[in-house]
Amino acid sequence: MPRIRAVLFDFDGTLADSYAAITASVNHVLQHYGRPTLTEAKVRTLVGHGLEQLMDTILPGVDHDEAAKLYRAHHPTVMKSLTRLLPGVLDGLKQLHAAGLKMGVCSNKPSKFTRELVAAFELDRFLSVVVGPDDVGTIKPDPTMLFTALEKLGASKDVALYVGDMEVDIETGRRAGIETWVMPTGSNDEATLRAAGYARIFTGMPNVITSIMDEKN
Repeated sequence: MPRIRAVLFDFDGTLADSYAAITASVNHVLQHYGRPTLTEAKVRTLVGHGLEQLMDTILPGVDHDEAAKLYRAHHPTVMKSLTRLLPGVLDGLKQLHAAGLKMGVCSNKPSKFTRELVAAFELDRFLSVVVGPDDVGTIKPDPTMLFTALEKLGASKDVALYVGDMEVDIETGRRAGIETWVMPTGSNDEATLRAAGYARIFTGMPNVITSIMDEKN
C-alpha cells in the first residue's frame, strides 16, 4: 500500500507568492481609513490567520467586517497580476498528478480568491479540491479544513500529507494528526518553523516533490 496517497497544500507562501497582491489590498484599506501603509515585508509577517484577523491586526478598533469588505472588493483588481507561482510548483504538481496522487488546497485565504487563482494558473488540472474558511466556518489551526478536503478526496489521514509554510500549518497538522512538512518560503523563516517542532522542514517545493515521490511507495 502506498504510504502517501493524498497531499494537501496551503496556498499563500506554499504554492504561490501572493504577498505583493495582499499588500496592495491591505494598503488600499489602510488608505481608506487614513492610516499609514505597510511594506510587503511587514505584511508578510501578518498574514496566514484569516482575513478578519488580518483586518483586526492592521486596524485595531475598526469594524473588521467593514474593513474586510473593502479588501474583498479591491483584491480582484490586483490578485492575478501580482501573484506568481513559487519555483518548482507547476512541474511538481504535474509529477505528483501523473503518479496518481490525490491533491487539494486548504488555505485561510477567502476560498473564492483561492479558487480563482488555482484556475488562473491552471492548477485545477491537478488540484481537485480547494477548501477555505468560507466552506467550513472556521480557520486553521482548526483541522476541519483538512478533514473536509480528505473526505472530498476519498482519502484517510493515515495516507495523507499536509504541506505548508507557517507555524499555523504545523499546528493544524498536529491537531489533525496528519504528517506535516513545511518550507521557509512564506511568512515564517526556518528558525521559527524549527522551533515549532512536529513538522519536517524542506528548503522548497522541488525538495518536497522529490521526497514525496521517494516515500509514496
